[in-house]
Order: sequence, then C-alpha cells, then structure tokens
Amino acid sequence: MNALLLPLAVGLDLLFGDPAGWPHPVRGIGWAYARCDALADRLGRRSRVFGAICVLAVAGGSAGLVWAASLLPGLGPLCALYFAYAGLALGSLLAEGRRAARFLIAGDLEAARTAVGGLVSRDVAELNAPALWRALAESVAENANDGFVAPLFWLAVAGPAGLWAYKAVSTADSMWGYRTPRYRELGWFGARADDALAWIPARLTVAGLWLGARLLGLGRGVRLADIARDAAKSASPNAGWPMAAAAWLCGGGMGGPARYFGAVVEKPRLGPAAGSWDAPRYAKLSRMVLLTGFIISLGTIILRSIFALLWTA
Repeated sequence: MNALLLPLAVGLDLLFGDPAGWPHPVRGIGWAYARCDALADRLGRRSRVFGAICVLAVAGGSAGLVWAASLLPGLGPLCALYFAYAGLALGSLLAEGRRAARFLIAGDLEAARTAVGGLVSRDVAELNAPALWRALAESVAENANDGFVAPLFWLAVAGPAGLWAYKAVSTADSMWGYRTPRYRELGWFGARADDALAWIPARLTVAGLWLGARLLGLGRGVRLADIARDAAKSASPNAGWPMAAAAWLCGGGMGGPARYFGAVVEKPRLGPAAGSWDAPRYAKLSRMVLLTGFIISLGTIILRSIFALLWTA
C-alpha cells in the first residue's frame, strides 16, 4: 500500500465527508444483503449457516472487487484512494452531529428528531430534548469506533480490500444484528464477526478519547477503571467502551430506556448517574472525537511507516 494512502484518505474524509448525492459502496453492500434476506425467505433458510454464507460471500466479493479495481492500469491508485476515503466516516459523523446539535440549540425538536433519527436505530418520535441530546452523544461516541477507528485499523492492516471486507461485516451487523425473531439466527454470524474485528479498534478508540480529553483539559479525576467497569455492563464486547469513555470524560450519563421497533429496552447506565447531556457537553464530545481521529490517524501512520521500514530492511 502506498505510504500516502492513509494520510490522504483521512484528509479527504475530514475535509469532504460523504458528499450528498454521490453513490456510496455501502449502498451496494446493503443491496446485496437485502437480496440475501429475500432469498433466505424464499428458501426457508433463516439459519446461522445461511447467514454466515451470505456474510462471507458479500465480504469476500467486496474485498475482491476493491482489490481488482486497485490493480487497474493507470486508474488503480485513484481507485484505491477512493475506496480508502469512502470507507472512513468521521467527517460525515461530525457534520451530521453538528447539524442535529444546531436544531436542538434552536429548539426545533421536529428537525432535531429527523437529524438524530438518521444517526440512530432507536425510535425518536417521542424523545424530548434531553433524550435527543443523549441519543446523539451515544451515537457519536459509538460511531467514532465503528465509522472511523475500526475501518482505519483494517485499512492499515490489509489495505482498501481489507477495509471493505470489514465494512461488509459491519453492515451485516447493522442490518441483521438484532435479537428479534427474524434476525436472531440469520444475523448471528455477522454480529459475532463484527465483535471480533472491532475488538482491538474499540479499545484503541478509548485510548484516543482519553488522550484527547487530556489535551482538552477534560476528565480530570476519571479513572480507566471507571470506564472499564461500565464498559463491561454492555451486552456488546465493544460498543460499551467508547460510550463509557465519552460518558465519564464529558460528565454526561448514557444508557437507560430506549425504544427499538416498538419495544422498550433498558440499556445499561454508563458514566456519572447525575450527568445529563446538553450543548456544552456535546461540544466537548465533538472536539474530543475530532482529536481522537487525529491521534489515532497519526499513530497508525507512524506505526505503519515503522513496519514498512522494518519489512524492507
């Protein structure tokens, strides 16, 4: 992989995000899973085995297409850069978060619900302003890993093809990773594979958030033991880590009741019990996540450069 690919991809993501109206590879992956979902119905095979076959086929196909595009004469480097950039989502995450925050600050709850609803899978129709702030903070904290650190990690480890294999697995978890009668078996493999692939990045995200908070003068007195204790409350081995770190470092609690598909789910409480989210706390989180992106990017670029030098020595 070209040494410039990582910094260029990160720079393009932070500058441009996902331009509105542009086609995005994730839509193609989503289309493939939708066809697999319909096929599972027709065949009557909503099983773990069929789900695993679908995820492996879509992930392998995604990686293969990106790898082949990266080898095209003349266009290969541009294709590699595009797929590396398109697989990162920190710029869009922060931009959408700022948009939702502006609506909340202005008191436009309907617009805020629409904006926050585009970032979360929970029902937002009945959420008031404090609940919308909390949902927004939870989404931004969790997606700092899912949308940026984990894809960047796999880009550094296995190039654009590896990044898109990860994105395909992550998309399977997003679409099928629900413990509902319809997806409990079909989505099992995708959810477990996503847990495995995001295990290291989730903990790197906490390290980035911790360092970012220190640079901003936030989170004094917060112990890593507090974060680890709360992270262990989550049913996911990864999602709780960046959320618990954000909650403690910004002083805003996370978790509590949330409605998904019409059913209320009691999510584990993370962070200070009395801390509620508002504009100042969300502004701190946004700055901390941006700094995390820079810290993780710089560390990844340095480590990959050292590895490349040792490999060629």
